[in-house]
Amino acid sequence: MSRWRTSYQTQGNTPLTPPAPNQPLPMPIPHHLLYFEPTKPPSDLLPDGTNPDHSPGEPFVRRMWAGGSVLFDSKKPLLMDNSRAVCLEGIRDVAVKGKPGDEKVFVGIERRIAALNKDEEKAMADANGQLDKILALEENIRQRLWMPSDVEFGPANIIERRNIVFIRERTPEQAKAAVAAAKKPGKMLKPQHEPQFHHTIRPDAQLLFRYSALTFNAHSIHLDPQYCQTVEGHKHLLVHGPLSFTLMLTILQKQLAKEGGREQIKSVEYRNLAPLYAYDPLKICGRKADDQKYEVWAETPEGGIAVKGTVKTENV
Repeated sequence: MSRWRTSYQTQGNTPLTPPAPNQPLPMPIPHHLLYFEPTKPPSDLLPDGTNPDHSPGEPFVRRMWAGGSVLFDSKKPLLMDNSRAVCLEGIRDVAVKGKPGDEKVFVGIERRIAALNKDEEKAMADANGQLDKILALEENIRQRLWMPSDVEFGPANIIERRNIVFIRERTPEQAKAAVAAAKKPGKMLKPQHEPQFHHTIRPDAQLLFRYSALTFNAHSIHLDPQYCQTVEGHKHLLVHGPLSFTLMLTILQKQLAKEGGREQIKSVEYRNLAPLYAYDPLKICGRKADDQKYEVWAETPEGGIAVKGTVKTENV
């Protein structure tokens, strides 16, 4: 694994934070998405506002969130107890697909989230900002958290995989044609089953801005309508991949609570199949597919599947 990045987070630990409860609660699923994002200054970002750490470089300058997976270790959940936690992020694999001249680069990013142990807490305090000590500490953390298998928890509480696809820049003519095509009905994957539970929302620019702020995401496709149309070829602002993922899990967890709260989410796999746009109605759907297995999906206004996922649960 290469391009490792280690970031730390304290759950609270500010003068305005109330004291930790006597019995700390686990971090709600999937709130880990709000933590450990890189806080790079604007001068370090790419022209479209994205993080350069995962980019293969030109000519693959456009990116899309293609999907991913998350594993939650219920035996040792990450607790909201004002202690420090760490996220180890790296590139697990890279694949180039497509015909010459129309290639796409698929980058698999792995994030391992864990609590710092007492020795690491002490080493961090003793480092006192000294770069050599901080680098040594980060190397020790990498050695502790890294596992050969991407499904082996080791000391981690959460393992997340993010699949990002990088594609070539569009010409102004290609972008204009793509906008026109996006406004017309096209081919779509239809659901094979009726949902057993669902909820519809209409995400607007304010919601997308707030989610961008919470996740420190400055990608222009979520913030700048003109950029979306003239550069990317989209008809409007795009809904974040992790936001639609969050909405699906939120609706599912409400359903699990209605069913008695006897099950909790163990793992999720999902794929983004089509774009979701601001101001379009977004229908979040789900159904129980089998014992401790749920299907969740997000539908476009035309009834096509934009996001589909499989969730495995376990007894509480």
